[in-house]
Amino acid sequence: MHFHDELFKFESYLQSKRYSSNTIKTYCDALRVFLKFHSLTHPERITSDHVHAFNHDYILKKGYSSSYQNQVINAIKLFYRNRYKKSIQIDEIERPRRERRLPNVLSKTEVKAILSSPANLKHRAMLSLIYACGLRRGELLNLTLKDIQSERNLLFIRQSKGKKDRVVPISNKIIEMLRDYYKAFKPQTWLFEGQFPNSKYSEKSLENVLKQSLAKTKIAKKVSLHWLRHSYATHLLESGTDLRYIQELLGHSSSRTTELYTHVSTKNLQQIRSPFDDL
Repeated sequence: MHFHDELFKFESYLQSKRYSSNTIKTYCDALRVFLKFHSLTHPERITSDHVHAFNHDYILKKGYSSSYQNQVINAIKLFYRNRYKKSIQIDEIERPRRERRLPNVLSKTEVKAILSSPANLKHRAMLSLIYACGLRRGELLNLTLKDIQSERNLLFIRQSKGKKDRVVPISNKIIEMLRDYYKAFKPQTWLFEGQFPNSKYSEKSLENVLKQSLAKTKIAKKVSLHWLRHSYATHLLESGTDLRYIQELLGHSSSRTTELYTHVSTKNLQQIRSPFDDL
């Protein structure tokens, strides 16, 4: 059987298990590359040795990231457990050491410059809401009109990462901005709609909004939309918000993820006196 048939069945399985579209694409793309690399071997005859060879002769040779290496391993593991009811000994396959990268954070001055730069009210509202509520890109684009609970000052985020719902506070300041936006643009279904009524605003267009905003500022950093979410969490921490609440607001499953923000918060670091000053 050609491996394209296998990929189609695997994709159908992931859809039936309600994996997110991004995860499905990531896993299928990774598995496609792996099976193509071993195209002379029937998928059922693949062993741990083939995975080792792929890691060494493809991933490492081409200089791909450790996160991509892990994605491939996860995709292979799930594929063989589902399609052939057999388990490739993943534990015997060396996974890359986990990289510990700190989140990128902007100062409040930089955030203000980015959020105030768009002349278009819709663009300004989108960027502002990401920072004001610590949203992921997809969470913003999936918001509907009914998710804004203005009478309770709450924003309802449905089926975000990990298929979890969560509620975050939304201030009167951002609610007033959204009211002005609604009066001007009259969205029908999604809070932020694309070129056509009832269509979602696209991820690429949202990224272009940030790109255009950065061009109007003097910020030279390669800022992504996720920096606004990181900045929201760090600024909450620096204002004294408990880490447990920040974990809930961000929708983190593990407190260890949230604790990374303690390493980029400047509040306590700036109070440390260098022994050099006492010389």
